[in-house]
Amino acid sequence: MGFLNLVWPQSPSHVRVNGPVTGGGLSQNGKFTYGYASSQGKRSSMEDYYETRIDGVDGEMVGLFGVFDGHGGAQAAEYVKRNLFSNLVRHPKFLSDIKSAIVDTFSHTDSEFLKNESDQNKDAGSTASTAILLGDRLLVANVGDSRAVICRGGDAIAVSRDHKPNHTDERQRIENAGGFVMWAGTWRVGGVLAVSRAFGDKLLKRYVVSDPEIQEEKVDGTLEFLILASDGLWDVVTNEEAVSMIKPIPEPEEAARRLLQEAHERGSADNITVVVVRFVTEEEESSNAPVREPSSASQLHEGHTCKQSQ
Repeated sequence: MGFLNLVWPQSPSHVRVNGPVTGGGLSQNGKFTYGYASSQGKRSSMEDYYETRIDGVDGEMVGLFGVFDGHGGAQAAEYVKRNLFSNLVRHPKFLSDIKSAIVDTFSHTDSEFLKNESDQNKDAGSTASTAILLGDRLLVANVGDSRAVICRGGDAIAVSRDHKPNHTDERQRIENAGGFVMWAGTWRVGGVLAVSRAFGDKLLKRYVVSDPEIQEEKVDGTLEFLILASDGLWDVVTNEEAVSMIKPIPEPEEAARRLLQEAHERGSADNITVVVVRFVTEEEESSNAPVREPSSASQLHEGHTCKQSQ
């Protein structure tokens, strides 16, 4: 299918960091800026990954953004971060039929991860909340309970759905496949997993699928910004609160830091990762206001091992 050959890392580079890692960038065409902030938080290990990447496909500029929240270890989240977008931009239908390319790529990447895991006594999994910018199209593809929220015309709008086992359609799908959902502190697939869709999770794969739900939005003068974040944010901050907090902050890196700080202060018990993409509005374009490029992660956190795209 024209996919990139995958290389499984011999030794995962995922290490514990003692403080938040942040950074950001500006698109070559000046149409959007982006920033990220990621912290281990109160957890004893770090299982979140993220990707912020601008690529070119047959002369078209593509923005690729993702948050990957691992469980049962960091292996699945790291693998998806390393391979998902590389596979996607190499899909033969990426430009002609991007939605089918997304579905194929999610399935293929999951299958390849499971093959690599088949001889290991592990059962890692990962969510994926992703956004693909192509021209005036924003496509959000989501698996799991990380979440994507946009601000359009000042309003907070969720553009992904958390995949929880107690949702009627998800529960029905799981039960139709021979599985069950039960309460164990929260609703869980097989009494084990609190999300109903994920990459990996080979022992539950019959029930925990990697099929993405895709929502498309038009990038126009009313679309102000996008937030992608792991549930370390959404467990303690509502969609409306997140949008309201960062609406006055023009730099997305600063906005991502602000949301991360708020989640910490509200007692989030999880890893926290936030990506913010801010779109240049028609009003900003007409004013020809200069856009200041965000500072790099290496400048802010020298000596930390960052998880950003190289």
